Amino acid sequence: MVHHEPDEATADETSISTQPPSYNPSQAPTVYKVGYPQKKNLATEFTNALRETFFHDNPLKQYKDQPGSTKLKIGLQFLFPVFDWGRTYNLNKFKGDLIAGLTIASLCIPQDIGYSKLAYLDPQYGLYSSFIPPLIYAAMGSSRDIAIGPVAVVSLLLGSLLQNEVDHENNKEEYLRLAFTATFFAGITQAALGFLRLGFLIDFLSHAAIVGFMGGAAITIALQQLKYMLGIRNFTKETDIVSVMESVWGSVHHGWNWQTVVIGFTFLAFLLFAKYIGKRNKKYFWVPAIAPITSVILATLFVYLFRADKQGVQIVNKIKKGVNPSSVHKIYFTGPFVVKGFKIGVVCGMIGLTEAVAIGRTFATMKDYQIDGNKEMVALGTMNIVGSMTSCYIATGSFSRSAVNFMAGCRTPVSNVIMSMVVLLTLLVITPLFKYTPNAILGSIIISAVIGLVDYEAVILIWKVDKMDFIACMGAFFGVVFKSVEIGLLIAVSISFAKILVQVTRPRTALLGNLPGTTIYRNTEQYPHARHVPGVVIVRVDSAIYFSNSNYVRERILRWLTDEEDKVNADGLPKINFLVVEMSPVIDIDTSGIHALEDLYKNLQKRGIQLLLSNPGSAVIEKLHSSKLTEHIGNNHIFLTVADAVRFCTSKSMQEP
Repeated sequence: MVHHEPDEATADETSISTQPPSYNPSQAPTVYKVGYPQKKNLATEFTNALRETFFHDNPLKQYKDQPGSTKLKIGLQFLFPVFDWGRTYNLNKFKGDLIAGLTIASLCIPQDIGYSKLAYLDPQYGLYSSFIPPLIYAAMGSSRDIAIGPVAVVSLLLGSLLQNEVDHENNKEEYLRLAFTATFFAGITQAALGFLRLGFLIDFLSHAAIVGFMGGAAITIALQQLKYMLGIRNFTKETDIVSVMESVWGSVHHGWNWQTVVIGFTFLAFLLFAKYIGKRNKKYFWVPAIAPITSVILATLFVYLFRADKQGVQIVNKIKKGVNPSSVHKIYFTGPFVVKGFKIGVVCGMIGLTEAVAIGRTFATMKDYQIDGNKEMVALGTMNIVGSMTSCYIATGSFSRSAVNFMAGCRTPVSNVIMSMVVLLTLLVITPLFKYTPNAILGSIIISAVIGLVDYEAVILIWKVDKMDFIACMGAFFGVVFKSVEIGLLIAVSISFAKILVQVTRPRTALLGNLPGTTIYRNTEQYPHARHVPGVVIVRVDSAIYFSNSNYVRERILRWLTDEEDKVNADGLPKINFLVVEMSPVIDIDTSGIHALEDLYKNLQKRGIQLLLSNPGSAVIEKLHSSKLTEHIGNNHIFLTVADAVRFCTSKSMQEP
């Protein structure tokens, strides 16, 4: 037996290049047999499986054959990338980081004050969360472009989940403590996923579901800002669109404040125009970046000069001055709130992680460098753990700020440090100046920031590419908009899992035919001119065969066979004597799959049809051999290519009288 296992495509290409157009498959000279892999012991198999699952990137390779001091140095650089890029840091890079840091600081300060309101927290907590976490990330993160701080979606989700447990108005202290507890467990979750190399778990939330969830959350966030934009004091605590619109229109005659409406919508138009300028011409990226802080300054000055607060315009009032106080003693480590904080923290931590890793990978691709997903998780988790102990709530990567950071020319995470220092200066000196800042301007800043989360172009593309993905996208979107953020998230996760289950339990199969003049066999639906081989049915299984789909695969193959037999009988063609199962895409098989093939073999025997297998992979042929199924089918009925199997069938048919 020749242990040579080229892939079928290579073999077919060789056949095309060396054979004349009138080539007949039955004339091929050499037939290679399917090779059996070398037998591995249980320990080796388990070690290989463990390595491929958790250490596919071989992170320990760089430590091999290195002295102890070098290993320590590499280890420190792994945990703290600042020791790596810091060695080559220079004044030129600092100039880029300084400009980027100052630019994103002007954007983050008004956003932080607004986002803290989404989480039902006092304004200073948003600023706290843009001071400590960015410093931690700058030392431990591997992305050069992510800007760290509170984000709209996580703030809304956190506020919604916390409000379900504790009322933020009647039990303000308990609410704050639960927020810190949730932040602590969000950090623990993120760091644990990174240390245990379980980052692949966040991939279970599909891109389509994320697009729908983010879009729905953006609509919900924008609707929530109507209470600030219209000056409504008695506003619903529900987040669904029906309740919000009832609250808005129910107060139209007595609850709206016309001065607030003018301030809010005037500056919203200004902010949207600034975004339009920045999008139209990339060199004016700084216009939408400084527009929010400019709006805050102008609106605050307007309210102060005309004392609009005396005419019903709601203002921020006092923002607590000073740096982050310790909050270790406020985290619940015992009692009933521990479990509640853990649940909220896990959900918010996973969403924050998904957003940050996606942002990091996007900008890393644009700048042609690599980020380590597991390292990112450890960095994000550590900064949230430390943040929970320093009066911060959940921080993650912000797409809007990261985009500005990128366009402003950031070179390293030092831009986060610059931003953090500006926030510190704000906390120490500038916070009293925000006293007369109208809530309406914060609402307009948030609306302008979240509009970009409604990615209608991605939705159109999803509809064109995959209708099941579109259902997941719309399910998540409408769940958030018409019910709540948590229901939308649940729908997004459920539909993502449902799609996986459908694909696993109902894998694709295809009927193959021969492309004239070649030894290539392809899907007859994709290639209508592919010819059926007389007396032979060729079926390809496009998935691993497991307990979840083994019965379906067997029944689907038999249905293909029955359909072809009906066509043959109707057209008066030769009887079908052979069934070839093309197994190139079958990457694995379990005992249920083997039993299904055995049942298929027995069924075909009763019908006088011979089963042949084509190109089973190493894992599959090893299991078939161990189960003795190769002996039942016959080693001479297992072939390397479909062409070899068809050649065998043709020669057998010619031998029959």
